[in-house]
Order: sequence, then C-alpha cells, then structure tokens
Amino acid sequence: MEAFLRAFLPKLLPKDVTFQVHPFQGKRDLLKNLDSRLRAYAAWLPKDWRIVVLVDCDDQNCRQLKNQMEQIAHQAGLQTRTHAGRCRWQLVNRIVVRELEAWYFGDWQAVRTAYPKVPRQVPQKKRFRKPDDIRGAWEAFQKLMQSVGYFRGGLAKIDAARTIGRCMNVSGNRCRSFKAFCDAVREAGSQQQCDPALR
Repeated sequence: MEAFLRAFLPKLLPKDVTFQVHPFQGKRDLLKNLDSRLRAYAAWLPKDWRIVVLVDCDDQNCRQLKNQMEQIAHQAGLQTRTHAGRCRWQLVNRIVVRELEAWYFGDWQAVRTAYPKVPRQVPQKKRFRKPDDIRGAWEAFQKLMQSVGYFRGGLAKIDAARTIGRCMNVSGNRCRSFKAFCDAVREAGSQQQCDPALR
C-alpha cells in the first residue's frame, strides 16, 4: 500500500499539497498502535493538516472495522469526517474493500498499461465485474498475471503496486472503496474546509 500511495497520490493531490505515508506492519499492527499514534497527533496537529487512515478490510466486517476505527479516533480527541460531515474534520477513515489488488481490478486499463500482455476482457468475466466483492483478489491477480508470463516466481507486490499506482486513473475506477478514498483525499487536499457558521 505504501508503494502504491507514493506513486498514486501525486496524481490526485494539488501540486502545492504535500503528504507523508506512515506504514504499519499490517492491519493488526495498525489497530494495536492506532490509539497511541492518534493521541500523539491530536496533541500537535496543525489546523490545515488532515489524517487519512487506510486499511484493508480483508474478510472482516467492513462496518464493524470502520466503527472500531472511528471510536479510536474519537477517544484520541480527533474530529472524524463521519461525525463532522464535510466541515472541520481532522481525520477520515477509509477501508480498502477487500484488499489493494481489488483496486487493480477496478481500473483494468491501468493494469494493461503497466503490463500489456494481460487480457482486455478480464473485467467482463463474472468473478471480476464487481471488484469490491472479489474474495482472494491478490491470489486471483497473481494467477492472471502468471498466466501471461508475469511474476512467474510469485507476485512482487511492491513492484506491482508502484507500477500500477503510476498508471492508475484518478477517475473511472469501478471500486466503490477506491472512489471513497479518492473523494476523501481530494477533500483533505483542497484546504477549503467550510466555516461552521455556514452549516
């Protein structure tokens, strides 16, 4: 995910907006350490900074995971987008449904740009029509890539993420979770939080 974000975010954010990526060692590590990390941020966070927490859903219940993350942010003293609406939020939680490779299936043209030998018709196949619903997306992605000669020794996830991230289209991805992530990042990068008096 870190490699993907570093490749993709410069295409999504205005040129004058900077970002940092702070990776964890998977979802378990993130959930274990999120409270202390967010409490530390809450103590000094500048008014024009926004935090986007992004995690794979995997096979966990998406709503339960989001509620858990919202509660952690609330306890840390940060105003989330969910509770503030579009005004004056500091943090937004976003969940990749189900995992990063689902986003690849959502923008198959980006995959084809990065890896031209993959078949064009993959998104029309029943299993891949709804990318957010693909179970085992990384395994399915690896199998498809290997079937045309890529990653014979196993999917090089970091290289693929970086390469596809550079090719990913900001709009047009069929994944709902990708669209929700992009909308939140655009909003965070716009620096145009509304005045509470205008609510």
